[in-house]
Amino acid sequence: MWVSTRKATPFVNELGIFCARLNVEPSGYVIQPVVIGVDPGSKKEGVSVLTELTDLIHIQLDAKTKIKEKLESRAILRRARRGRNTPCRVNRSNRSMPQDRIPPSTKARWDWKLTIVKALMRVYPIAKVVIEDIKATTKKGQHKWNRSFSPLEAGKTYFANQIGVLNLPLVLIAGYETKALRDDLGLKKTSRKMDEVFDAHCVDSFVLALYGLGIKRQPTSGRLLCIAPLDYRRRALHLEVPAKGGLRRSHGGTRSMGFRRGTLVQHPRYGLAYVGGTSNERISLHSIGTGKRLTKVVRPSECKFVSYNALRWHWR
Repeated sequence: MWVSTRKATPFVNELGIFCARLNVEPSGYVIQPVVIGVDPGSKKEGVSVLTELTDLIHIQLDAKTKIKEKLESRAILRRARRGRNTPCRVNRSNRSMPQDRIPPSTKARWDWKLTIVKALMRVYPIAKVVIEDIKATTKKGQHKWNRSFSPLEAGKTYFANQIGVLNLPLVLIAGYETKALRDDLGLKKTSRKMDEVFDAHCVDSFVLALYGLGIKRQPTSGRLLCIAPLDYRRRALHLEVPAKGGLRRSHGGTRSMGFRRGTLVQHPRYGLAYVGGTSNERISLHSIGTGKRLTKVVRPSECKFVSYNALRWHWR
């Protein structure tokens, strides 16, 4: 009704959430408390946004897991070039790492969760963030283990500092407390962690958000928004395996015939899709939900720009 009377403008944000932007003054400014619950994981993660009366949204995220392999591949190529070009290069003295350094793979994981929190803050008036605490048993004399036993533990302090920059209170809940909260409500967690169901990860993020609200109730919705980051192939100096004649051609990139890869476009035949690679002055289009390639012979002039994008999403 607001949209039809032009009191609000509809749009879909970067997470695929349908939103409405008011064009008139609201009838009131009373804001109910909204809390985010975050359940971190190694492959999949859960995020829930709740109020005292209803579940606003449940999100299941695909964690970023390929950073380490990409950095290792980059290092191999770099060392090979150094060996070919400067076999007698003088070695540089050892450089000590700062104590607060975060490994790139770990930083990417927690930056991904921060990206989701920031996007949700642009939609909902978030008042608090509750996350499951990750701890490990300390070992005597094992300083490296005690400081960084896993990617989740290593980035916990970094995430807490960044949430503080956003001026949001952060509450940490131990894993056994999460289980107790879940059992108290009679909710069960499935052992199939890769399934796109509420009971896989969002059941924990749900009880964490409830703890932040200080209430007890059952879920009002089990619908999931499943989100995965696009795996860009950044431009490499050359392929790992040379072609005939020893030539190593350049590889990858984030531009396709004037479009940034991942950009949402509208096509007369394929509808809403995102831009993939390019070949022979044609671009490929991919499904937003599955990432499956729909076509690879589309002219750029046939596509109408919709918005920039870096995600795949679908509702379950």
